[in-house]
Amino acid sequence: MLLLVLLLLSAMAQAEGIQIKSFSLAAVDRHYEMSVDSEIVLNATLEQALEKGIVLYFVTKFSLVDSRWYWLNDEVVRGKSRIGLRYYALTRQYHLNFPEFSQSFNTLREALQALGQLRKYSLTVKSDLKQDIEYIASLRIWLDLTRMPKPFQVEALGSNEWNLSSDRLEWRMKLPLPEQPFHLKGR
Repeated sequence: MLLLVLLLLSAMAQAEGIQIKSFSLAAVDRHYEMSVDSEIVLNATLEQALEKGIVLYFVTKFSLVDSRWYWLNDEVVRGKSRIGLRYYALTRQYHLNFPEFSQSFNTLREALQALGQLRKYSLTVKSDLKQDIEYIASLRIWLDLTRMPKPFQVEALGSNEWNLSSDRLEWRMKLPLPEQPFHLKGR
């Protein structure tokens, strides 16, 4: 019986969190765009905070780094998207606030599904890029606790229930050509 309870608790713990399903990088005109598919599942504490009117901000960060043995590493490409998730009790709707627009949903499941799909996000190129160099790429998605009201930030310091993050994915890659986008399937 104890083993069954432990397995059930383990399954519930794995159900919460952020899991990156896929990532793609495409060369478009003179810049690069990324698309990310992820699965985001909130725990009961975060759902309650959302229902109380707290906005939850989720950050997706991608970077390409030129690893140099003779000097410090150089971040050559960066993409950082911050999206707010809010619940309005009066209309009983969930709202996603993207940088360019906002969108409403009737259920939390629909809102989280849309939140997990970042499409054609333009990346900032900070240095000259070379097609023949292998770069170190990294991708991570997390709940940004620094954007929450101060009392919740203090509460979050002492609790794991407020820490929601994907694993940091890292891999080596060359830049994709316009006719050959790069695709990575999650684990």
